[in-house]
Amino acid sequence: MQPDAKREASRWQEQAERDIDDARYCLRGNRFNLACFMAQQAAEKSLKAFLYASGEEEPWGHSVADLCREAGDRDGDFRNLHPEVAPLDKFYVPTRYPNGLPGGIPSEAFSADDAKGAIEMAGRVIALVETKIESR
Repeated sequence: MQPDAKREASRWQEQAERDIDDARYCLRGNRFNLACFMAQQAAEKSLKAFLYASGEEEPWGHSVADLCREAGDRDGDFRNLHPEVAPLDKFYVPTRYPNGLPGGIPSEAFSADDAKGAIEMAGRVIALVETKIESR
């Protein structure tokens, strides 16, 4: 049974907003790698919210770049956003796993600037998706 598109979009967007709030919390606690990862997660979930709202039955994948490209097929504003937010993908694996880095550990590899940039990028995604969902 296909989920109700509006309800499913709302659930995913609500979690995206919670994830970006968690990213900000991690930034304040100097957990920069986790802040970066949570920002990536926020953008990913928000893009999935848009895709649900656009009629996609089950958006799949973890790449912000790919999801933004797919969203761009439905709305050109996402094509314009793509180059600004695609760098979030670099925060998916290396922020969590030591073998995702050439040396060291994730908790030592990311900075406050990384976290602030990631949160800013994710915020752009969330804001655009919110506007697009509201207009549907």
